[in-house]
Order: sequence, then structure tokens, then C-alpha cells
Amino acid sequence: MKRLKVDFRHRRLLVELFGPDIYAVGGFVRDRLRGVPTEEIDLLVQGHPLEEIISKLQPWGKVDLVGKSFGVIKFTIDGHTYDLALPRSDQPSPAPDHRQRGHKDFVIKADPYLPLEKDLERRDFRCNSLAIRLSDGTLIDPFGGAEDIRNKIIRITNPRAFPDDPLRVLRAARFASVLEFSIDPEIYLLAKEIDLKGLSVERVNEELFKILLLSRRPSRGLQEMHRLNVLRQLFPELYRLTLAIQDSIFHPEKDELGHHTVWAHTLLAVDQARVISDLAGLEVTRKLALLLASLLHDTGKPATATWEYKKNRLVITNNGHDLLSEKIARKVFNRQKIFSWNGYNLRAVVPMLIRHHHRASELWLNRKLVTKKAFNRLAAEVKGEIDLLIYLDAADRAGRRTRLLTRLDRQALWLLKKFEELKINKETIKPLIMGRDLIKLGMEPGPEMGKLLKKLYRLQLDNRFETRAQGLKLARKWLQEKKT
Repeated sequence: MKRLKVDFRHRRLLVELFGPDIYAVGGFVRDRLRGVPTEEIDLLVQGHPLEEIISKLQPWGKVDLVGKSFGVIKFTIDGHTYDLALPRSDQPSPAPDHRQRGHKDFVIKADPYLPLEKDLERRDFRCNSLAIRLSDGTLIDPFGGAEDIRNKIIRITNPRAFPDDPLRVLRAARFASVLEFSIDPEIYLLAKEIDLKGLSVERVNEELFKILLLSRRPSRGLQEMHRLNVLRQLFPELYRLTLAIQDSIFHPEKDELGHHTVWAHTLLAVDQARVISDLAGLEVTRKLALLLASLLHDTGKPATATWEYKKNRLVITNNGHDLLSEKIARKVFNRQKIFSWNGYNLRAVVPMLIRHHHRASELWLNRKLVTKKAFNRLAAEVKGEIDLLIYLDAADRAGRRTRLLTRLDRQALWLLKKFEELKINKETIKPLIMGRDLIKLGMEPGPEMGKLLKKLYRLQLDNRFETRAQGLKLARKWLQEKKT
């Protein structure tokens, strides 16, 4: 029997408390076999009733019972929290006739005396159906998960139970993407028959966000979502991209079968955005905004595609797709209930970036003629998210090649430098004149004040004045002229 060296800060204490009856399970074991360090450790305690586990842990730290029926305890010691669970069995409960089955339609029963293999059998994939006994490092692998990890393949632990939880279809895509494993063809066949529409949008979003943020190449997971019938059921806007062709000369990128689809370009653009976010050192919230904008930036193309004769040939054009893509992104965010994420307003930022995703390139193409006025106006229209707009533009351009970027291109660097040279940023585009300033000048609040504030802001962006004092002088002059 294979033994692994397992050590972490509180292992000895846990072994003292529970002896050979405590195991590390799931992802911790999988990543241990992959040689990948992980901070998250899920633990399973067998042969000890819930009350006994709680009483043994309480002298050493804070104990929170997540749910008695689930048999899950959160144990916090020295600032670190462990999840300890009893062995469990899952039985699908009948879903009501009026809706599809969701991932919560289970009767979960915790049983301290349930054999360990039964608990491992309820888990989704063989690479996750593993345990390590903490007392001696013995690997418990009743379903061949270690072999699957060596072969880098996702296989189902229990084919009969797999369809009972539709979320497992999305998890297959996520694990394939993050772990860079292939998927057993059996899963594709089963997924064809699984209805996903009963899943909560929150759990769907969670799996999508993990694919985008945790994958080296998110395109892998996104393409698996297509193969597993997820796009067709849950993201029809993305599914339409797989059926829409692009001009093969302007967009030479293509899928594995040679089709020049908008989807093939989108996958590459998302991968490039993932690299750019790392090159730029974006914090995770803004990284997710950039990745979502890259994913949805061309969703308006299928509906705007037309043939146009120019440059001595027929060309596929998509005039106005940026404006339509913005509307579609808002529709997706409404349906998926995407608002703020970790305090960052994705709902406000992502559609805005999509609407203006060609504007940065326009500045570059006209760089010998454009004035500060144009830079100011663009910065104001994207609420100061200038760098994200430039990165989206760069990812869109780089989405025509399969090789990942190693640095930003000349165009992106010029744009970043130009905004810096002109000292245009979130702070400098804030309105210098506010309503309270006009009230002090004797103007009554109302529609006329709103019109004057908008006019003053336009003049500020056009560099007609650069300080608050200059703006007040101009406002005072106009108000005086109106009186006389």
C-alpha cells in the first residue's frame, strides 16, 4: 500500500485527537499526488460521533457546526480554518415537476460509521475520490484516482450517480481547464442527456469565474463547456459565436476543424487577456472584469454580420457590433445576477469596456492628429478605467494568433504612455465644478443647473479650463450674462 509524506501545521494535534480515524480527502490528496502545494485541506473523521468530535476540538480552538445533517465542522486554530466532515451518503431527492433538477436536490446523510470507500464513491471524479490517513500517510485509492492523475484524465467515479448532480458537468470543464487534464469521452455522452437549467446562476457563475481566473489558458475550459453542451443550454449568446464565421483574411485564426468562427477568436482573446492581466499585475477583481469583457466583447457579431464588397473582394463586416455586444453583455449580467464581485462593480465596468473596445485603436490609428481632448473624452466615457480598455484592445488584437504574448505590443505601450504623459487618470477627469459651487453663485437647483454642469464638464474635457477657479470664473460670467 502506497504511503505519502504528509505534514502541515496541526497534523500532529489532529492525529493525537483522532488517531488513525482522520483522513485528508479530495483536492488536497489530488494536488499532493500532482506535486502541487495547496493551502486548503479538507478532513474526514470516521468512527467518532459529531458531538464527540466537537468536544475534542473545543479546548483547542473555535468550533462552528455548519449543519448537523451534513456533519461538517469548521475548526479554527491559530487563525487557520479546517473543514472536518463525517462520512456522508448522498441520495437524490425527487425534483418538483415544475422545474429542472438542481445541485441541491439531495438528501445528505452523515454517518460516522459509514465505510470510507462509500464516502469516496459519492464524489464526482476518480481524481477526487482519494484519501490519505494522517497517522501514517497511507493512500486510500479504491477507484484508481492516482492512475487517472498520472494519465491526466477526468473520469467519473460512479457513472450511475453522475447525472444526479448537474453541476458536475461544469466541474468537469473546470477541472479539465485548471488541472489541464483531458475528459473521458463517456462524460460527453452522459452530459448530452443532462438538463442544466435547474442550476442556480450563482453556482454557474462560480464555476465560470474559476475557469477564467485559475486556468493558465481559460480557452480550454470554455471549449469544454461547448463540448459538454453547457453553452447551448446556459449561455446561448456564446453558443451563437460558435456558428458565426468571420472574414478569414482579417481573422486568420480558426478552430481545430479549420472554421474561422467568432468563437475561435474569442477563445484566443480570453487567453491573451489572462496573460496580459498577469503582465500588468492586475488585482483579481479587475482581472475578472478584463476576462469577462474579453469573453463577451464580440457577442454582437452574429447579428451584425453582412457581406460587403470592398478592397476588390467580398468582406464580412460587423458594423455596430460593439454597441450590440454591450447590450448583450448587460442582458447576460441581468440573467446571471452578476453585480459586484468582492466589492468591484463588474456590472458597471464590463459592458462599458465592451462598448468602447475599439476606441483605443482609433486613437492609435490617428495618433499624429489627435489632441488631449480626445484622450480626455475617452477616459471620461470609461470612467477612468483606461488601462483595462487598453488591455482589452490588446487582447482583441492578439486574439488572431495562438502564441501567447510575452509583453505588451507597441500600440498598447504607446497608449499607456500617452495617457501618463498627458496626466489623464481617474482623478483628473473628475468634474471640477459641482452643483454646490453653482448654488454658492446664486443658481437655483433644477434642470438649468444640470445643463450648465454638463456644459462645464464638456469644456473641462476639451481643456477650455484646467482649474476649479477657472471653471468658476467661466460659470460666473455665464450667470451674469443670463441676468443681464
